[in-house]
Amino acid sequence: MARVLIGLALYNGAAHVAAQLNSIAAQDHRDWRLVVSDDGSTDAGPAIVQDFAAAFPAGRVSLISGPCAGATRNFLSMMTLPAGDEYLSLADQDDVWRPDKLSRALAALRAQPEAGLYSACTTICDADLTPLAGSRRFAGPFNFRNALVQAVTAGNTCVLTPAAIRLARAAAPPAMEIGLESHDWWLYQVVSGAGLGIIRDDAEVLLYRQHGDNLKGRNDTIAAMKARLDQLFAGNYGGWVHDNVAALSAASALLTAENRAVLADFDHALTQPGWRMARDFARLRLRRQTRSGTAALYAAVLAGRLRRPA
Repeated sequence: MARVLIGLALYNGAAHVAAQLNSIAAQDHRDWRLVVSDDGSTDAGPAIVQDFAAAFPAGRVSLISGPCAGATRNFLSMMTLPAGDEYLSLADQDDVWRPDKLSRALAALRAQPEAGLYSACTTICDADLTPLAGSRRFAGPFNFRNALVQAVTAGNTCVLTPAAIRLARAAAPPAMEIGLESHDWWLYQVVSGAGLGIIRDDAEVLLYRQHGDNLKGRNDTIAAMKARLDQLFAGNYGGWVHDNVAALSAASALLTAENRAVLADFDHALTQPGWRMARDFARLRLRRQTRSGTAALYAAVLAGRLRRPA
């Protein structure tokens, strides 16, 4: 039976973390240990974790201090936590896992031994965990040419194999220094870039709690899709792409020869005027998961929104 390290990022999560902890305890895959990385909470969240830990043998549940530099860096710091044969499952503080979340991921990874990263869909809920909708399904393929321009592996569903963890651990230092926006997007890029497969399961493996006007994790509503389109044209997306390229370039030795060449050509394309960039993107066969998404990407490229500042 595979051993799983669950890495949970905590920051002022007292309102909801107990429900998440209880859902972890209820997993039908029993061979896990939990490390909660607290990023400087000032509420009762750490005390709730300590009370939860007291119900288990020593070492089964641990509370450590995180880097206190935001959620992305907290998750990136977790790449150093697993032992050599452990899988890594990332966890948000306010979700609720379905009982088969871990067992389903491990079964999928066993069935596809060439894969390094498992991800899945979620049940989007309101603040009281009332289900609203399932997250979007995508047809694939899920590979480096898609990963360069789109994040589709939700971090709160991700499970990494030991081989993928070793890659991420080696690549994490420059990513942490650069201050990436999205650890899950970066994981998709590193793992696919190194030639390992990506699994994206259509099953909804957890209840994903949304707070108020929070749209960052959603892509199933008109408002959420408009917010993402606005990011494409406002320049936010271009900045994230440039940071991702810098982090990947610093760890390019981990990529396959083919994907190193793709990355180099992509990096060069980002210096070009809009029409030349669009031409180079087309030559590289860069695509998002839907026709509308790909069209929006090329529209932003032609408008000069992705060009790296001089």
